[in-house]
This record gives sequence, C-alpha cells and structure tokens, in this order.
Amino acid sequence: MVKKTIRDLDIAAKRVIMRVDYNVPIDKKTGAITDDTRIKKSLPTIEYILSEGASLILMSHLGRPKGQASAALRLTGVGEKLSELLGRKVIKLNDCIGPEVEAGAKALKGGEVLLLENLRFYAEEEKNDPVFAARLAALADIYVNDAFGTAHRAHASTEGIARLLPAVAGFLMEKEILFLGRLLENPGRPYLAVLGGAKVSDKLKVIKNLLGRVDAIAIGGAMAYTFLKAGGARVGMSLVEDEMLGSASEIMEAAASKKVIFLLPSDHVVASAVSEDAAPQAADEKGIPEGLIGLDIGPETVKKYGEVIKTAKTIFWNGPMGVFEMKPFSKGTYEVAAMIAASGATTVVGGGDSISALKKSGYEDKISHISTGGGASLEFLEGLELPGIKALNNR
Repeated sequence: MVKKTIRDLDIAAKRVIMRVDYNVPIDKKTGAITDDTRIKKSLPTIEYILSEGASLILMSHLGRPKGQASAALRLTGVGEKLSELLGRKVIKLNDCIGPEVEAGAKALKGGEVLLLENLRFYAEEEKNDPVFAARLAALADIYVNDAFGTAHRAHASTEGIARLLPAVAGFLMEKEILFLGRLLENPGRPYLAVLGGAKVSDKLKVIKNLLGRVDAIAIGGAMAYTFLKAGGARVGMSLVEDEMLGSASEIMEAAASKKVIFLLPSDHVVASAVSEDAAPQAADEKGIPEGLIGLDIGPETVKKYGEVIKTAKTIFWNGPMGVFEMKPFSKGTYEVAAMIAASGATTVVGGGDSISALKKSGYEDKISHISTGGGASLEFLEGLELPGIKALNNR
C-alpha cells in the first residue's frame, strides 16, 4: 500500500504533532550530542510543515529510562541543537502530557515549534496505552510519523496516536519506505546483498527472505566463520555460533538450489587476540590455524567481492567485514565501502556500524540511501509489516 505523506494534506494554520527519532548518542561525561545525524534528517519535513503555515509539536524518546524521569535523558540538549540547526527558537517543555503541555500546544502560532519531553519517561508509551495516546493526540489536528527507526514498535506515539488523527508519513519515512521497498519488490539486477556483523542469528530471517530476491550474497564479519565452519573449514578460535551451524548449512543449500551466488571469505586477517595491539597475520584458503581469530577479510576476498560489486545494479549493505574499529582489522570494511560507493549501483546501507564506517571513510554522500532504521530496516527486509507504517493512512 502507498502511504499518504504530509504533502497530501492541507496543513495551513493547523497544529501538527510529529514523531521524530532523536535518540541520539550522548557523551556520558559532558552530556554533549556526539552525532546529530538523526536531528538533521528530520529537518526537511520540519521546514516544509513550518513553511506551510502550520505550528509543530515534536515528540521523541531518548535512551531507555524505563518509565522513570532521568536528568541524563532529558531532551533539553536536543532542543538546543535543533534550534541551532533550524535557525529559529524551539520551545522545550518539561513534560510530554499534562496541563503545561496542553497550554503550550494551544498557545502555538503558525511557524512555531514545540518539543515535548522524553516520551519514555512514561511506561504508558511503550505499552501503547490508549489513554496516553489520546492525551498526545489531543494536542494537535494532524499526526506525522518521520521516525522510521521506531516504526517496528507498536508504541503510543507510533501506532496508538495514528488511530486518532489523520496520520501520514514525513519525508524521511517516505524515503525509507521507497528505497527499502525497492529492495524487496523491484530491484535493478544484478542485485547483491553484502552482509556482515557478528552473528548469523541476527541476520537469519533477512538472509532467508533475501534468498528469493537477490542474485548474490557476500558474507563478512564474524558471522562468516559460522558459515565456514558449517562448510567444514578450519576457523581457529574465531567467533562461531555452534547452535546456528545447521541453519547456516540450510542457507547455503537453499542458495545453491536457487542459483544465488553465495560468497564467503577465502582469506583472512587474523590475530591471537581481539586487540588494537595484536599483530595481524594472514591466513589463506587453507583456513585459520588453532589459536588464531579471524578479525577481517583478506585481500583476495576483497578482490573477489569487488568483482561482484562492480557488476551489481542494486546493493544492500548491512554489517562490517571485520573489527573495523581497530586499525589493524579495518581495511576490509573500508575497501568494501569504497567499492560500493564507486559502483554506480543503487546503494542502500543500513546498520550503525556500516554507517559509521561510511562516515569515517568519507563515502557517505556517494550512497543512494542510508537507512536510519537499524532494527526497523532489518524487520522490513524480513518481510514483516511494521506497526508504525501499517498505522498510517493509505493513499
């Protein structure tokens, strides 16, 4: 179903309440925001709403306060950063429901912005409490969801409120649905999925759903060693999910039966410990000797993956190729990032580590779409219907 967006409604002189994802990383010592990407991603929708003469109420969560107010998780710093980025005052309130909030919302004029306090200071938010949702809905005339990262949760601010107001997508939500939808429904071919990270169990459902859609899958990260061990390779002391060996074998068999190219590392960068100071060594196709840990893909694997990346018309990348946070084991991830950026394909990247690697390598602006979703992106690609999207009005 195609969902309505904020463009489909007349919002002039209306009060709009919008769910944003301002769950930004905060420095524990200074309280400073260390990455304002999520705030910046919300600006196009905010600026459009204000330009149409509407007033705007923003709501978000931050961290996991578990239904209790926490000074460290207040949205005061977020409001200050948003004011700076918008170039206009953002009125920050100390609660998200109650008389002060109701009065503040009622007093809002066209072009003004109000930021509510952390929604998760109330346990009712995550419980999708209908009374809590109704108190949020009573603040405005129209509901906009631009927080794709929370769309896989049926919370009061993502699902409950959408039953009570005209409910539409913001521009970021629209873009996420569009690009991730193409990965499932109408990808350009050849279509390649590059999947990394630590655990097969984290990606199992995604891999199974993509097997019927992609032309090739390239595996990296620690999860590769579960597949390699399932295939009989020596993996030394590398991280392996032994309980997933059967599932890994089934996936490789399914890939072969569907004629999906299934690539695993053929050489590795290894060390005796996961440490910045560890001396990296090379291990070839014979496998990883006992006492050593696979921590990155090797140069032959990078070359092999590069050949497939060059020919792809659509690429989805989620998960690093190794322990890229440590310099001795970062080369594989950064080289894959460079090749994906230079591929000329439609490229979609999801997952915090992959996005971090892109930013550090300087290729962020060469990717077609960087998904803000994390878990929501993976559940979407598993083929699940996300509550926060399902609740929005169909066009």
